[in-house]
Amino acid sequence: MAGANRYLDKHYRGAHNRAFAVRACEPASAFVPFIGANLGDILCERFERIVGNDNCVRFEALSLQIAADQHRAHYVKTKVNVHRYGNGTLAIFHGPRCLARYNSAGKEIKSKHKRVA
Repeated sequence: MAGANRYLDKHYRGAHNRAFAVRACEPASAFVPFIGANLGDILCERFERIVGNDNCVRFEALSLQIAADQHRAHYVKTKVNVHRYGNGTLAIFHGPRCLARYNSAGKEIKSKHKRVA
């Protein structure tokens, strides 16, 4: 294997690059910054759940309580998505709306915005 890698480095790669390399039309970078949605909510694990009669979502060994908000008094029997982020925190979404966020132990992380029942 080491001999094959040496051959690739010494003989093949240089000839291959000379034969097939194409100079860029513009010297500037083609990369553009991402503008749009929250990448954290895109690059996370998502799990569909049904809210129980107690307005809680069961996720693994946790029971995540959803508080009433200005949109609905309860979410019983509603399909929701649980997002698990890389740092272990969780969030419950109903469509695009985040209903609540939790630490990895299932304790709600209170938002700075006041929720109205």
